Amino acid sequence: MKSPLVSIVTTGYTLDRLKDITELLDSINAQTYKNTETLIVAERLPELADGIKKYIAEKGYANMRVLFNEGEWGSYPSRNLAIGEAKGDIIAFVDDDAIPFPDWVEQTVKVYDDDGSIIGVTGPILPLWQDKSMEWFPRELYWIFSCTYRDVIERTEVRNGYCTNLSFRREAFDSCGLFKTSLVGEGWGKSDWQQPAAQETEFCLRVKQGTGKRIVYDPDVRVRHKVYGYRLSSRFLARRAYWEGYAKAMLKSLYRADDGEVLSTEYELLRRILLERLPQSLGRLFRQPSTGWRQLWAVAIVLSGVAGGYFSYSVLSLFRRREPGGGG
Repeated sequence: MKSPLVSIVTTGYTLDRLKDITELLDSINAQTYKNTETLIVAERLPELADGIKKYIAEKGYANMRVLFNEGEWGSYPSRNLAIGEAKGDIIAFVDDDAIPFPDWVEQTVKVYDDDGSIIGVTGPILPLWQDKSMEWFPRELYWIFSCTYRDVIERTEVRNGYCTNLSFRREAFDSCGLFKTSLVGEGWGKSDWQQPAAQETEFCLRVKQGTGKRIVYDPDVRVRHKVYGYRLSSRFLARRAYWEGYAKAMLKSLYRADDGEVLSTEYELLRRILLERLPQSLGRLFRQPSTGWRQLWAVAIVLSGVAGGYFSYSVLSLFRRREPGGGG
């Protein structure tokens, strides 16, 4: 594939993120690889779409389009809208509060050029802390912020990536369809932008099965993801952990026969938290008691939230099966 067109997709829903979006657009404009188009999907607020259009015009940025989602609300319906409008050979997703490294697109294209068996590419999502005092947060829990929690120094096949830093060949959508917007939750704190993180994983599993090709993690395909202080609050951590547990129970139900692959990443991470993180944090109580207590607090909240979400979905599934006409 020689100099393929790369369609970059991001979504937004609140004026609070307008500054983040403009900083993202600045970083996209500064990419070393220039054969790109950028699709920004705004929803809910026409003022948000107007603000983005105004910024693009003022900066004179080329090949950037603003779409307004007038249909079903949510990040995945918005991404599906952009996929339908995208012209690229590669469709790359990045969150509105992320900052790609200058060679992000260039490195992404290189991975696809190197190996025709690759259908999707992801890479490091590095936390960009609002304040350095937040760096105590346990690395094993970085996934709460859609950040990378493992050190991987070479290209390796993975189960899935996050839309904070994830791309696919167009073939993935042509062969396997779009993100499933029906994978939503019920109950506490229901809000599309805090919904189960099932859509990305489900789509990645579907694409790998449907195409027989690989999704890989490349350490050179890098973005930074902003982590604001409020995301370290008990409420935020518990909510995100709850929906993560809910999502994993949902995926296990959808892919019963492939349970080993569906939850393999989570099983490995749980072992790491119990066998490595907990002993380290307990030991830190004697050297750095403040940090040790905060890490143990975060682990307790997150594991409790994940367990609560997982069992909530399982219980709701039992009730659904008992209803007349319920699925088996």
